[in-house]
Amino acid sequence: MKKLRRNRGVRFLLVFALAAAASVAWAAADRTPDPGKPGAGKKVLIVWGGWDGHEPKQCVDIFAPWLREQGFDVEISTTLDSYKDAAKMKSLSLIVQVVTMSQITPEQEKGLLNAVKNGVGMAGWHGGMADSFRSNTEYEFMVGGAWAAHPGGVIDYRVQVTNHTDPITKGLADFDMHSEQYYMLVDPNVEVLAVTTFGGKYAPWIQGAVMPVVWKKMYGKGRIFYTSLGHVAADFNVPEAREVVKRGLLWAAGVPGAGEEPKSTNPYIPLVKK
Repeated sequence: MKKLRRNRGVRFLLVFALAAAASVAWAAADRTPDPGKPGAGKKVLIVWGGWDGHEPKQCVDIFAPWLREQGFDVEISTTLDSYKDAAKMKSLSLIVQVVTMSQITPEQEKGLLNAVKNGVGMAGWHGGMADSFRSNTEYEFMVGGAWAAHPGGVIDYRVQVTNHTDPITKGLADFDMHSEQYYMLVDPNVEVLAVTTFGGKYAPWIQGAVMPVVWKKMYGKGRIFYTSLGHVAADFNVPEAREVVKRGLLWAAGVPGAGEEPKSTNPYIPLVKK
């Protein structure tokens, strides 16, 4: 009887070991890049946090699964300390930040800025990228803009696509949003792909102001994509808003065919041309 029990125990351990080995093999197979997908072999770090009113986790839950479907190896973090890991940062193709009204330490900021300067792309939306660290001007210089106001709060406004050939906005028509219309401080050297025009109902002195909504730029060797859309996750129920972010993520990650390097749409250049 004891011998029978020992045999059963041996068989159980053998079956358990085989099952564990198979599980490891399947997991490894799942992580094997699919060469037919645009994100194959590319790593993405998504960092979210800050003010909950912008629904950072809910927004990440929209785009993280999609990035994985495109073949990207996606890591999700809730701490800015991820930026301090130099080896990790160097291995990335893309950083997606969804952090509003927070603070970043000098060490964290240095890790982020250095990674982007050396060729890692960065992408984001709304306050999660343009209202992240209000005291950090070099960070804002990298992004290419900063939030200033949203007159009227959540209102109806229209987004006008201005570049119909860039892959990020190609084929997209103008569209309407019911959200915060961001009035921003913008680097004139970004390449603007879509804009919005302000009325004067809530701030008469800005009547007719045309403001960038989607842009791309460089910071060192790193590609920067930004859109002011995406106040809350439901904003991405608007197909054009969701699509422009998807395409911007691919461009910032350096996916072939997702678009070329930016060409400045600086509106002041004509003022100094003879």
